[in-house]
Amino acid sequence: MTPATLVGEPAAARNTRVVTLVGAAHFVSHYYILVLPPLFPLVRAEFGVSYVELGMALTAFNLISAAMQTPAGFLVDRVSARAMLVGGLLLGAGALALASFAPGFWLFVASFAALGLANAVYHPADYALLSHRVSAPSMSRAYSIHTFAGMLGSAVAPASLLFLAERFGWRGAFFGAAVLGFAVAALLVAMGGVLTDRDEPAAPAKTRDDDTAGGSGWRLLLAPPILFNFVFFIMLSLASGGVQNYSVVALEALRGTPLAVANLALSAYLLMSALGVLLGGYAAVRTKRHDGIAIAGLLASALAVAAIALLHLAAPLLILLMAAAGLFQGLIMPSRDMLVRAVTPAGSFGKVFGFVTTGFNIAGMVAPLIFGWMMDQGNPQAVFLASAAFAVASIPTVMAGALRR
Repeated sequence: MTPATLVGEPAAARNTRVVTLVGAAHFVSHYYILVLPPLFPLVRAEFGVSYVELGMALTAFNLISAAMQTPAGFLVDRVSARAMLVGGLLLGAGALALASFAPGFWLFVASFAALGLANAVYHPADYALLSHRVSAPSMSRAYSIHTFAGMLGSAVAPASLLFLAERFGWRGAFFGAAVLGFAVAALLVAMGGVLTDRDEPAAPAKTRDDDTAGGSGWRLLLAPPILFNFVFFIMLSLASGGVQNYSVVALEALRGTPLAVANLALSAYLLMSALGVLLGGYAAVRTKRHDGIAIAGLLASALAVAAIALLHLAAPLLILLMAAAGLFQGLIMPSRDMLVRAVTPAGSFGKVFGFVTTGFNIAGMVAPLIFGWMMDQGNPQAVFLASAAFAVASIPTVMAGALRR
């Protein structure tokens, strides 16, 4: 019996409500990740700080988020995932509201540390809710829509924040972003009964040693299949991060590509990544060989990115190859999530997804050092070759995880 049938509601309708609500929260989380970069010049001018100093706000965000995401996953598994998600939305919105009124720079930085703490909740709570509340046949599609909602939040953030800043200043834009979080939190409170765990079968009683010496606690996270997935998330994020963050400057330095063309190529990459996520969800529904989809997508994406590094391409071909690389990167993501789910015991989705998705934060902290160093060394070609290499290097982690299962 699936969770969808326990309360007599049709599975399709229940799945839709769950995915919509969780997707809305994921949209907010990605929107908040990009709330500062589009407004860098305005915030910097008001506080009179350097870009390096302003970057401390993002460093605080990522460090707190990386440190607290796994503990947040343990809490999600012990208490209500819905309550944790609502709490994360409220904390994040409150942090941005505080930042919008911050009279001094260090209070602004502290607000971003609080925003990082709120961000630590989203992945473990989201994946726990989807894994518990969506019926199994629709799981991969639910994961794909969830990922797509986050990408949509990233895509909407820059333009909408600049629109608000032009009319109300950067403080008004921050406060508008806070209102968005409060609104989604209210939506989850008012309509989130479908997310509650009260109608699920009671979990077996735990002993004190379960979380310390057994398979459901920290030792579970050190099990080889979980560690392989953790490394997979890091490598995959490094592969995509190099292209997303450095392709424009690397193309300009490598081939003299006009900025307009390079940005159009990046837009094609991002757009097709989002489309690839949706297609990947449908593909993952039709097979249990999620490792096969991931490996094929990684190889195809790596070939496309390597071709960009090695070939002199006319603008249309460059844009086409960037779009292809994005499509294959997106295609991987639902299968990536299903691979994690396949090695996660029931009742441990929060901690496991919280742990493996910490790989995003680690990659986010390491990637600027790696790819920035390549650009500083005058080797823009290496940005693409390294991105392709990270994609290929992640394949053994997928294969090893499949063998372990």
